[in-house]
Amino acid sequence: MAVVAEKKTPRYYTVAWRWHFYAGLLVAPFMIMLAITGMIYLFKPQLDQLMYGNLLNVPAASTPAHPADHLVAAVKAQYPGASVLRYQPPAAADASAKVIIKTADAKLGVYVDPYQGTVLGALDENNNLQTIVLKLHGELLIGKNGDLLVELATSWTLVLLVSGLYLWWPRGRGKLAVFWPRLHAGGRAFWRDIHAVTGFWGAIFLLFMLLSGLTWTGYWGEKFAAVWSQFPAQMWDDVPKSDKKAISLNSTEEKIVPWAVEPSPLPKSTDPHAAHKGATPQAATPQIALQQVVDTARARGVVPGYNIALPDGDEGVFTVSVFPNDPRNEATLHIDQYSGKVLADIRFKDYALVPKAVEFGVVIHEGKFFGLANQLLMAAICLLVLVSSISGLVMWWLRKPAGRLGAPADAPDTPLWKGALLIMLALGVAFPLVGASFIAIMLLDWLLLRRLPALAFLR
Repeated sequence: MAVVAEKKTPRYYTVAWRWHFYAGLLVAPFMIMLAITGMIYLFKPQLDQLMYGNLLNVPAASTPAHPADHLVAAVKAQYPGASVLRYQPPAAADASAKVIIKTADAKLGVYVDPYQGTVLGALDENNNLQTIVLKLHGELLIGKNGDLLVELATSWTLVLLVSGLYLWWPRGRGKLAVFWPRLHAGGRAFWRDIHAVTGFWGAIFLLFMLLSGLTWTGYWGEKFAAVWSQFPAQMWDDVPKSDKKAISLNSTEEKIVPWAVEPSPLPKSTDPHAAHKGATPQAATPQIALQQVVDTARARGVVPGYNIALPDGDEGVFTVSVFPNDPRNEATLHIDQYSGKVLADIRFKDYALVPKAVEFGVVIHEGKFFGLANQLLMAAICLLVLVSSISGLVMWWLRKPAGRLGAPADAPDTPLWKGALLIMLALGVAFPLVGASFIAIMLLDWLLLRRLPALAFLR
């Protein structure tokens, strides 16, 4: 029996090691990038104050603030010909208002003193530190294809976790080493302990980070939202609906509506006179004042910090949305641009159980839910990811034969790691990009690298 036990364990271990190896090579560069950019974005509030405090802050005044339309008019006067996309009322008594505009050359965030009605300055919305970091974090600065690559790498990190925990499991010797590194050890033993320990202690936190981050991805996140984020059909009774979903308002760098609201129908504005007069809505009925939208949001108890997306076209609506630190205060209002009627008012209480959990996961992921402690916790997880990824790459480099990839070799009669294959099958079904890439790697490993001598250097 002892002989059988000694013979079987290395076989399963080697197969697990091979998949951990492949997953690590695929994932490590992405995890390093995601950890670094994630840490920068975690401290966005502090960095924004440090870098742009002169635009964000104004002296609190006892005089009433100017109406929203006056502030927008001041921006238009300074940027003639620009189109207004969004308006953000002051979030506090000492905060500026913000108007997002699109000029012929750029998309700008223009900051306005709400008491003086004067323009304080502007930032390029597509060319500032946090936007660049967020685009790199979400799509590698290359758009949809980058989003898919990040999603693929993030999904494969789940494979890394499964195989890594199997490899970490104590097997009779050095049990304490897997819980605490042997700092006196040298060479590969030191790096192996660092890798194993950071991977173990960070596993559950990394799993949370992966799943909460995946909800915002373009493929899996959108499909997941379509399945789980549903609202009662009666919410849309007697509401004119466009052929668009609310997700059409979102982009990688700009989230207008919460994740839970993305699959919901986007209402449309209806001009009561245009059909009779045969005129365009603008000619038939004027658009309501922006200040009326602000007043409606305030009257309905929307917490400060919200944004107002202006109507897009004749049938567009005003969309009021807020992403507060406490997701229970989330709100999304769609308002008819002609009548001022609230066509939809979606709150956290309207979400199903899964979207509620997702929204809590998102604010914790972003370090917003419980203040500085939340930021520091997420930053610590990012550091664990960095240390684990870098130590894994160092281990590989130290053991890699010269001129070869250094994939762990199989025992001559290694059986399939059946448990791992079942887990991989489940992951492949739950995350289709993992399933497709898993098949591709199996074909590369089994059919090419083992059959073609010319490709032996890849092993």
